[in-house]
Amino acid sequence: MNHEPRQQPGNLGIDADALWSDILTTAQYGATAKGGIRRLALSEEDRQVRDWFVRTCTAFGATVHADSMGIQFARVPGTDDSLPPIAIGSHLDTQPTGGKFDGIIGVLGGIAVLRALHETGRKTRHPIEIVNWTNEEGSRFAPAMLCSGVFAKVFDEDYANSRADRDGIRFDTALRSIDAAGKEKCGEHPLAAYFELHIEQGPILEAEERVIGIVTGVQGMRWYEVTISGRDSHAGTTPMSMRNDALQAATRLMSSVQDIALNRAPNAVGTVGLVEVRPNSRNVVPGEVFFTVDFRDPQDGNVVAMENAFRDRAATLSREFDVSIGISEIWDSPAVHFDGGLVDSVARAARSLNFPAREIVSGAGHDAAYVARVAPTTMIFVPCAGGLSHNEAESASREDVAAGANVLLRAVLEADERLNA
Repeated sequence: MNHEPRQQPGNLGIDADALWSDILTTAQYGATAKGGIRRLALSEEDRQVRDWFVRTCTAFGATVHADSMGIQFARVPGTDDSLPPIAIGSHLDTQPTGGKFDGIIGVLGGIAVLRALHETGRKTRHPIEIVNWTNEEGSRFAPAMLCSGVFAKVFDEDYANSRADRDGIRFDTALRSIDAAGKEKCGEHPLAAYFELHIEQGPILEAEERVIGIVTGVQGMRWYEVTISGRDSHAGTTPMSMRNDALQAATRLMSSVQDIALNRAPNAVGTVGLVEVRPNSRNVVPGEVFFTVDFRDPQDGNVVAMENAFRDRAATLSREFDVSIGISEIWDSPAVHFDGGLVDSVARAARSLNFPAREIVSGAGHDAAYVARVAPTTMIFVPCAGGLSHNEAESASREDVAAGANVLLRAVLEADERLNA
């Protein structure tokens, strides 16, 4: 299906070919053999794509700087440069086996807007900024959206800097290693509004043959780290009745995550995504297991109820297997409702371009969820094949990505006229 904008001659639109070229170019930084991307936050591959971001944005007349958390801002002035900027952004870091579209199209869609303004000479009242948020994924430094969280004063810088990856490398050490930090203190940067373009990361738009998701908010989510401690012992000489087997308790507790989510609410989800067994030897009864849990639901009360059920199950298993179970909540992101005026701007932009659209709540976390605490915010979704994301096979069509970028452009231009008028 052709989703090129149905607009009158002379109306501003993005260059779909150039946007697609940018997607293919950035996919080279951290490219994997299976066609995906491994570009962890503050890695050498991240440094390379950050340098590309600077080169590309400055070619369109932007000045680029970073704040103390390494968040990059590419700014073009407005006709009234005293106004706070309208920002467009997302992230350039990926999962260990990530795809070409998650996060990246939000930054590249913003660059497409800059390109359209630059090449037509169109001036906005507000400055326009493209933002690359550091460590959105949380796959290297947990929790996710770490630096947009600092920006929104959910976390302080000391907390963020102390976060370490699985190799024990601290965030601040990694930040220095690629010389990514700037002088501006994170969070001391006013925004008039914030827009984020993203693939849906779910199957709804594709299933309903909708081109645009008008995102009204983000569901609530919590992350936990669980450590189960038993006792290492010989697999051949320790009777079954005398074992303190951490792994057997862990398998029962991990299985309960799915049961709890299935029985809580229609939209509830629960995931165990990372597991470590120690000492991880074939003839040793495991003495310790570490794993992570992710609970999500559009209603915060359901997330709390899932946590309570999980803790109750852990207490029961602790007694049954004679092991200790420690549960640490490391991240709590309550449900977010986006700015009604900006949501309406996205809806009007989609209608003006005749793109089939629907309202939708994001099941995934995004930097927009934190930015919404300090500035009017909204998001735009486009379909991805099979709803698949966080996977090297992640895919979206050129036409759908271009459609999302054209809706973004029109919504930003409307906001520029309406805000601070």
